[in-house]
Order: sequence, then C-alpha cells, then structure tokens
Amino acid sequence: MFHKVALGVSGGVDSAVAALLLKRAGYQVEGVFMRNWDSNYEAGYCSDENDFADATFVCRKLNIPLHRVYFIKEYWNEVFTVLLQEYQTGFTPNPDILCNRYIKFDSFYQHCRNNLGIDVIATGHYANTSFGPFLEYYNKTEDVKLLQPKDKFKDQTFFLSQVKQYSLKRCMFPLANLLKTEVREIAKKEGLLNVANKKDSTGICFIGKKKFQDFIAEYIDTKKGQFIDIDTGRIVGVHEGLHKWTVGQRCCLPNCRDAYFVLKKDLATNNIYVVAGTKHSALWNNICITMPPHWIRREPLELTENGVLNCYFRFQHTKPLAPCKTVKNSEGLTIILKNNLRAITEGQYAVLYKDGECLGSAKMKNICHNFVF
Repeated sequence: MFHKVALGVSGGVDSAVAALLLKRAGYQVEGVFMRNWDSNYEAGYCSDENDFADATFVCRKLNIPLHRVYFIKEYWNEVFTVLLQEYQTGFTPNPDILCNRYIKFDSFYQHCRNNLGIDVIATGHYANTSFGPFLEYYNKTEDVKLLQPKDKFKDQTFFLSQVKQYSLKRCMFPLANLLKTEVREIAKKEGLLNVANKKDSTGICFIGKKKFQDFIAEYIDTKKGQFIDIDTGRIVGVHEGLHKWTVGQRCCLPNCRDAYFVLKKDLATNNIYVVAGTKHSALWNNICITMPPHWIRREPLELTENGVLNCYFRFQHTKPLAPCKTVKNSEGLTIILKNNLRAITEGQYAVLYKDGECLGSAKMKNICHNFVF
C-alpha cells in the first residue's frame, strides 16, 4: 500500500536497524536527521555533530538519502518554554513526552508531507500499533491502537502516550518485534559497527554532561527558600529554587543526622517540605488527581459506560505497571492504585495501559499524601 517512507535517523543503533529493515522490506526510504537544539546560542549541549556523522555513515552504507532539518524554533516554543514554565510553577515536567507529541509526531510528520511528498513516517522507537510494524494492517477508516512491543524492558510507549491519531496512523515501528539485544546483533552482522555498540542516549538530550541544577540555573533565577521537616516543622536547610528539586530526591543537607528527601514544593511560600528517610510513609502514595487526559484512540468504553476503568498505571517508563482503578472527576481523572508507589510527582504523566495497549496519559496535578502523625 505504501512505498515511500521517511525515517527519523538519529545516529543511534535503533534507527539504523529500522532503516535496514525498511530497505529489506522493499520500501524506498528517505532518512531525516532532526536538530532541535542550538548550542551556539543556548547554554545547553548538543551532540548532534557526532550523531549526524554516524547517521551519514549509516545512510551511505544502506544507500539511503539523508536530509537534515531544523526544528529549533518549534522545540523552543512547544517543549523548552513549557518545561521552564512548569519548573517555575513547582511541577516536574517530562520533555521527552512533549518532544514526541509536538516535534517527532507533528513537526517532523508535517515536514515530510509538505516538503518530501511522503505520507508515511517511521521511527526506531520500541513500540507497535494495531496496524502492524510496517502498516501491513492499515485501514484508513479505523483508529489505530498504540501497543507495547516485544521488548517490555525497552518499551517506549510511555513516551508516545500523548501522540495524536493523525500521525500515529501513518507511522511504522520496524523494531516492534525485536529485542534490543537482537537489534545490536543485526547491526553487527550488517557491518554498522559505528552504531552497533553505541550507548543509548539517556536523560534530557541538551543538558549533556552538565548537572541539571547547573543547567536550569542558566534560565531560571535563583529564589532562595527553606527546607522544612514535615514532621517537626523545623527548618533543616536552605535551597536556591523550587525548580532545582523534584519529589523523592535526596537533599544532602549539611549538619543533619538524617538523610532528607523532598516531599512537596510549596509555590506560595517557596519552601520545600522534606521527610527523614527514603521509606517515610508520606513518600508512598496511591491516589493522584490529573488534568484532562489524552486518549490515544478514544475514552475507554469501560470508563464511559461503567464509570470505573480497571487498568494499569506507570509514571516512570522503567517501572513495572501497577494495577489501578480510574474514575473521571470534574477536571480530569482520579487514579487509585492498588499499592502505594514512591515519589509520585506533580507534573509527570500518568500513563495508562490495558491488555498490552497504551490507552493514553494525563498530567498529574495533585498527589494525595499519606501523613501519619
């Protein structure tokens, strides 16, 4: 049905093997390398020159044209500006989810349609859809489901949980049925040695080797406040900004016998409430309130008809799925977990799953803390 595919090529092993599999399947592949950050003008770091060299090597070896495109303005407006705003309001955002929604599955998709004349994209994400890894079950009259891949450890559906239907319906995920170990082995056998053993990128891409607190200080002014022990009300230290801390993080306060961990950030007073010990009961919670959800397909019938959705929850992509009950409230969702989880964080996304399908996600705005006095 489709013959020409635009593949996002990052310079890593996953997109390299995705390109190889697309070629083997008989598709005409156009590689697209995206640059989203300009380290010439901004404080951050960008490794894209090295990555572009690796992407060029892969595309030459596979005889694939490679286009270099710039989404710096789009990334700044849709992702980085939002990130700064949320840090300033006490939230802990997830830029990778925003990047996929607004850049890789919007700006990139639109660029391929408008400038390359291609209606189908592909990526090296570990994910799958109901239309199949190569859109072999594509049906323009149906909505597509976002499904978990074979490799449950590398599963990246968490990061795709805000992607919209129009681009997901026309996206191939060639790695859907492969394990990461298999992907590296394929790269070695094909002589793609410059990427076969290349480390996966982790963390926020533009920070590089900088400490996050040093990087974010380039953009948000220092505003000192106090660390307050939630149990005693005692001031146990001073911080230089809410944006430099996240729930569950160890504070490393001097002259304190106990190890303190962030519990909650108070925007009104600019204070951070902390607890002694990583196993403090207040850090372990099972109820969160969200903003309006984004459903990949539509609101689940179970929720619409019964008022309660029994499903699974995740707010960090490497953590196991946790059983929960989800109900609607006047502004979003209320999620009640079967078991307490540590350091559920305002600003992060509650991503919901059922029967191997990623249903969608919603940004958490309030956590119901378990206080025991």
